[in-house]
Amino acid sequence: MYTYDLLEAGCNYLVQEKEENALQLIKVHFKSDHALCISTYSEGEEIVWKKKDAPIHDIVECLDDKAVTAWEKLYYSQDAYYEEDDEE
Repeated sequence: MYTYDLLEAGCNYLVQEKEENALQLIKVHFKSDHALCISTYSEGEEIVWKKKDAPIHDIVECLDDKAVTAWEKLYYSQDAYYEEDDEE
């Protein structure tokens, strides 16, 4: 079992918060004395706070820039399929 305190600001991680949960990508924006501000991408980007001592079942990996760039290309290209046409 790990905690959010192990994660570094400015990095992207694949984590599994609970054993029964799927992997998720998170980005750590910054750390305060007792918490971290992170983005999650389950259903669109959501910015949330996590306590430093909050448990994480597994930290699968810290993604390198190449992997993050590939993921961003895929993630943001999917938005084009879901945008509504405002013109009528």
